[in-house]
Formats: sequence, structure tokens, C-alpha cells
Amino acid sequence: MHKIEIIDPTTYPGWDEMVLSTPDYSFFHSSFWARTLTGSYGYKPIYFAVLDRGRLLGLIPLMAINSNWTGHRGVSLPFSDYCEPLFPEPSLFPDLFNGIVEFGKKFRWRYVELRGGESFFPNMVSSSSYYLHTLDLSANESELFSGFKDSTRRNIRKAAREGVQVRIGNSFLFVEEFYRLHCMTRKIHGLPPQPFYFFRNICDHILSSQQGMLVLAYYEKKVIAGAVYFHFGKKAIYKYGASDKAYQHLRPNDLVMWEAIRYYCGKKYTNFSMGRTEKMNKGLQGFKIGWNTTERIVHYYRYHVGEAKFVANSDHSTFSYRTLLSHAPIPLLRIMGFLAYKHMG
Repeated sequence: MHKIEIIDPTTYPGWDEMVLSTPDYSFFHSSFWARTLTGSYGYKPIYFAVLDRGRLLGLIPLMAINSNWTGHRGVSLPFSDYCEPLFPEPSLFPDLFNGIVEFGKKFRWRYVELRGGESFFPNMVSSSSYYLHTLDLSANESELFSGFKDSTRRNIRKAAREGVQVRIGNSFLFVEEFYRLHCMTRKIHGLPPQPFYFFRNICDHILSSQQGMLVLAYYEKKVIAGAVYFHFGKKAIYKYGASDKAYQHLRPNDLVMWEAIRYYCGKKYTNFSMGRTEKMNKGLQGFKIGWNTTERIVHYYRYHVGEAKFVANSDHSTFSYRTLLSHAPIPLLRIMGFLAYKHMG
């Protein structure tokens, strides 16, 4: 019988090296992401693990969200596109998951949510599902470019021809420029932006540790588009994108993405994820498919602790509220984001 340990990855020696030794690791399993989440929202990291002489045999990373507004729960992991359970020894999964359920009962969690792990729940109802798009970077730059859809290649060339220029960096000034665009983009989508301190923590815990970068597009010395990328080991992920709609006709987003792909290809990364996409967002799905990505579906699983069963997402609200929020001023949306995000996860 293996002992189950509860670990805080922000203080555990050699955590990232252990995670990188497993084939299915992602950036979201790293201590850099854990520090960003705990520093931003005060979530408590509760990583259930089985170790053997410094080797990771099983892991389900969780953070406790204790909110009087949205309830108490364990999520693996908040604000993460996916976070597969890591099990070099798959037979250990049931014991580890049962340990989490017992922990949830003790602390009166409403549910436990896992973002991924369909191989462990083949017959269970999922709470929600998303598209994931991944680009294999094993080809060279020229081969990658030739594999894109014609429209994607045309957009990249158009941006360059129109004089859009791209810079890569990880400074706080880059973060400030991106956040301005981020607020504009979230308003268009009818969503409040994440609080600025979240992006400050990204700068402090991820960018300053050389585990991420920003790519900004300039036109006539003005920043018109940008994206945030994280990387860990030999895997990279596109996490946040934003742009000024007034310059959309210049196709700066395509050039930003291409320069990021070129960068990671040149640095010999093997895997480039474009993150999750809601199934109803056909436009974003088409954009990501245009980069010759492989598409798959990731399922989220929500185990209701009190009812002792897996449940579908009970939130049947529509996106009609987004139309209303899209007309709200950005300062009001920022206040909403400041108040709400720590309760969401």
C-alpha cells in the first residue's frame, strides 16, 4: 500500500523536476503556475501525490476554493485549460481519488472538479467539454508554414506587408501594454477582465522565471495586438490573446501567433498548445485549425461529494448577459473582475 501525501508545490524541493519526469506533464502542473494562483487569489494548494524515493507515481493537483458566494470545492486546477492527472502507475488512481473524496467530505466541499482524465472515467458523465488544438513542432520552420491553411499564410503575409512589426519580451512594460488590450478585448466579448494583479503575478512568478513570454504587434509605434505564452520543459501553450479591433483588418493576431511558433520551433520545443476552445466558438476553432493543429476534446469531470456521483454542469445560463456587459465601461468591468475572479476558479 502506497502512502498518499498532500504536497504544496510552491515549497516542495525539486517539484518541477519530478513533474517533468512524467510524459504527460503540462505547464499547469508546475510550481510557477501554483505560485501565480495562490499569490493572486489566495487558493490553498492541496496536491495529492504518491511518491517513491523522489519519483512521482501518481498526482492529482488540487486547489481549495473557499467562497461564501460560489461554495467550497476542490479544482484541478483553477483557470487552467486542462490538467490531466499524472499517473506513471495508473493502478494508483482509484486510491488517490478516493482519498480526495474523503478529504472533500471532511471540509464540506460541494464537489471536486478534474479538468481532464477521461482515460480514468471512461463511462462517467462529464460536466463540460472543450476543443484542444496542438501543433507538433518537430518539423522545421518552412515545413510548418507550408502546412498552414492558405488563408492563414495570406494573413501572416498581409500583416508583414502592411508594416506590422512584432516584438517578444517578458518585462512589466510588456504586461502593461497587453493588459490595456486585454481589457478592450474582454469588453467586446462581454466579460470582465482578470484583475491586473493577476497579470502582475504572472510577471513575477512566470515571466521573471523565464517560463513565459509576451508577443506584441506594433503598427506605427502603437501596440495593436498581443498574446501571452507559457512554457515548461519542451511544451508551450498560448494562454491569452488580445487586440485592438480597429486594426483587425491588418491581421496582427496571425503574425503574433506565427512569431511565437517560430520562436518555439527555433528553441527546439516539441509541443505547442493553442489552449481550450468552447464548442460554440466556431470562429476561434476555425482559426486554430488553420495552423495545421491536431484537434481533440478534453472533458471536465465534476464529482458531487454529497451525492457521491458525477454530475453534469448545472449552470444552464445563456450568454445573453454578455451583450449587456459589452456595453459597460471598462472601469466598471475591471471592478467586476476584481471582485469576482477569486470566487470563480
